[in-house]
Amino acid sequence: MKLRTFKKHIDYLVGEFIDDCYLFTVVNPKRDPNQVYEVIEEAIDLFNDLKDKANAKVASDKRAYFRALYKEMLEKLDALYNKLSEVVANSSSSK
Repeated sequence: MKLRTFKKHIDYLVGEFIDDCYLFTVVNPKRDPNQVYEVIEEAIDLFNDLKDKANAKVASDKRAYFRALYKEMLEKLDALYNKLSEVVANSSSSK
């Protein structure tokens, strides 16, 4: 995978997750958004971390490095979606 493509994937996937978080806060204005904002902050930290790792100089096998980095991104995004689901479930049950 090319570096440019990988960076576009980071932008798109993390951006879509943050959009989903904000969508929840807009659709549910009476809910306390602080828990969602904490998840958004984690997503921003993930974005910055992935960009830093993508820009790091790789001396050896670049293909394996970016493959592992892509896998890490997907796993961490999945964990963030699970956190968002928990927030949504908790806010739904506390109506």
